[in-house]
Amino acid sequence: MSDKVILKYDGKELELAVSTGSMDEKAIDVSSLRGATGLITMDPGYKNTGACESKITFLDGEEGKLSYRGYPIEQLAEKSSFVEVMYLLIKGHLPTQPELDKFVADINEHNYVSEDLIKILDAFPSSAHPMGVLASLTSALSAFNPKCVNVNSEEDLYRAAVTLLGKFPVLASWCQRKTKGLPVNYSNDQLGYVENFYQLLFKKPGQELAMNPVVVDALDKLFILHADHEQNCSTSTVRLVGSSHAGLFASISSGISALWGPLHGGANQAVIEMLEAIKNDGGDVQKWIDKAKDKNDPFRLMGFGHRVYKNFDPRARIIKVACDNILEQLGIDDPILEIAKGLEKAALEDEYFVERKLYPNVDFYSGIIYKALDIPTEMFTVMFAVGRLPGWIAQWKEMRETNQPIGRPRQLYTGEPDRDYVPVENR
Repeated sequence: MSDKVILKYDGKELELAVSTGSMDEKAIDVSSLRGATGLITMDPGYKNTGACESKITFLDGEEGKLSYRGYPIEQLAEKSSFVEVMYLLIKGHLPTQPELDKFVADINEHNYVSEDLIKILDAFPSSAHPMGVLASLTSALSAFNPKCVNVNSEEDLYRAAVTLLGKFPVLASWCQRKTKGLPVNYSNDQLGYVENFYQLLFKKPGQELAMNPVVVDALDKLFILHADHEQNCSTSTVRLVGSSHAGLFASISSGISALWGPLHGGANQAVIEMLEAIKNDGGDVQKWIDKAKDKNDPFRLMGFGHRVYKNFDPRARIIKVACDNILEQLGIDDPILEIAKGLEKAALEDEYFVERKLYPNVDFYSGIIYKALDIPTEMFTVMFAVGRLPGWIAQWKEMRETNQPIGRPRQLYTGEPDRDYVPVENR
């Protein structure tokens, strides 16, 4: 196969090199295009544009494959833990037991937040969306941790990573506790990372909190499945902001804001809002299935299909089992969850959805799980952010270590041509 592409334009030929990735993906290098021809490429949404080389995550949407550092997501979800996966993404290999023990200890060393940050939290109204609060508190960490990270120092990069991994669950839990009118909670070093986050969210003053292993396992799996997903909107935002040499906390804050959107991390919130709307309309699932099939009806099922996966979302296969276990374990009688089961059954059996491969995706099942755990709907995207944090850190770290140039997309100007200024009295 040719290792170059020939572009013919304006009577000239330009050779463009073709690079091959480790999974046999092909990419045309157009970095010389504008200088040689004056042309730029147009690719709204960057659907066909590679902005970087990365060794972190591989995604094949046609085959429904996802892997972190070469390990299939199915194996990691079954055999690993979220903390191990955090280490894998950030350090590049699965940890030995001593490495894992040190990693946990280093995170625990930073799992507190300055009391002064509570003043910022208190300044928000109780009606503030948790994602806006989380983005602000994460950005504020820069002021409380002003030391510059030397990106040429592996020690500095590691310290920045474990600092944020330690503090982020505390900030995330504060967002929920403010929403629920509960006082802020603090970390417990005797608990694992996920167990600690669970108690940060739910423990009430003066009460013991029983840990349900089925719930903890489901959260652990959800965080693993959300830990990274290649160059999506929020990850690309983290890399783009970081390419200006903005610090880690500021870059992650920008990623949180990008994740907030309903077309990205807010999709699991949109699932529950859709289910609420169906319930309020009487709960007739078939009516809404028919609306989804009607091409003249603007209604679309949220949590079905995926922009990247042209087949079944591999993460959905895994989390469906955890979702079923939680609903069985907790024995919840909720009409919204019954509606969700009805939609799932229709999507898996109805020829219309099967033909179009509009299967339930990870957002569908994660929304149901969070609803079953009594996590407020507006907190769903915060939960997503807790899972995605190690991926963002790994991507930011890789971007800085490889000295990625500052991001600066081009444009095709379609505004007014040159014209002369007209004084105001003559207009």
